[in-house]
Amino acid sequence: MNKTILITGAASGFGKIAAFDLARKGHKVIATAQVYPQMSDLIREAKEQGVDLTVDKLDVTNPRDIAYILKKYDIDILISNAGIMEGGPIAEQPIDLIRSMFDVNVFGGLELAQGFVKKFIDQKRPGKIVFTTSMGGLWTVPYVAAYCASKHAMEAIAEGLKTELAAFNIKIATCNPGVFGTGFNDRGVDSIFRWYNPETNFTPSSAFDGAAESLAHQLDPQSMAECIVNVALDDNSNFRNVHPKETEDFVKQLQAEAWTAKS
Repeated sequence: MNKTILITGAASGFGKIAAFDLARKGHKVIATAQVYPQMSDLIREAKEQGVDLTVDKLDVTNPRDIAYILKKYDIDILISNAGIMEGGPIAEQPIDLIRSMFDVNVFGGLELAQGFVKKFIDQKRPGKIVFTTSMGGLWTVPYVAAYCASKHAMEAIAEGLKTELAAFNIKIATCNPGVFGTGFNDRGVDSIFRWYNPETNFTPSSAFDGAAESLAHQLDPQSMAECIVNVALDDNSNFRNVHPKETEDFVKQLQAEAWTAKS
C-alpha cells in the first residue's frame, strides 16, 4: 500500500537519497528543504531523473513554515531528518551555537512531530514518525559533545513518544547513523574553526589532529538511506536502528564500559 511520506532535510544527504528512493517505489513523497534555492535544485533533479516528487519549503525553526506544512499536508509517515552540527570543545563552545543546534535538532523536530501527532489523533488514523538521530545520541563523541547532547535529547523524546502514543497506534522509531560521507560531518568539523582561536582558547589545536583522518574513511550514505527507508515502511520495525552493525556493536561496548568508567 502506497504511503504519503514527508521528509525534512531532504535537500542533501540521507533525506535526499531516501526521498528519491521512496518516490521511485511509488510512494507520495513531500521532500522539504530549508530554503528556496534548495527547493529549486530538488525540483530540477527530480525532473531530470523522471521522479514524481513534491517539493516544499520547511525550515523547522520557522513557526510559519511549520503551520503552513501542517495545514497543507495529511501524511502517513514523517521522517524527521533535518539537523545541523556545530563542533568544538564544549567547555569553550559559544552558547549561541549550541542553542542553534537545539533549535533545529530538538525543538524544531519536536514541534513538527507534535503537530502531526495531533493530526493523526484528530483524524483517528495510525501514523509513524522516524527520527534521524545519530550514533552520537547513544554515546558522546569528543569535541562534538553539544551536538551529541542534542541527539541524546531526541532519543529521550522519541522514547517518550513511543510509550505515550502506543495507545493511539502511532509508531515511533529512530535511525542512528554511524560515520557516513554526506558532507555533514565535514561541515561540523569546519564549523569549529569559524570561532576557535588557539591564541585565545585553552584547548590545544592538537586536539583536532585526528579529525582529517577520521573523515577520510566515511561510509557510503546509500546504505544508511536504505535503512531509513526500510524502517519507515516496516510496520514492525525496531524502535532503535543503529547502522552499520559495526557501529551498533561499538556503541553497545561503550555503553557497557560507561558503568565502570572513573570520573
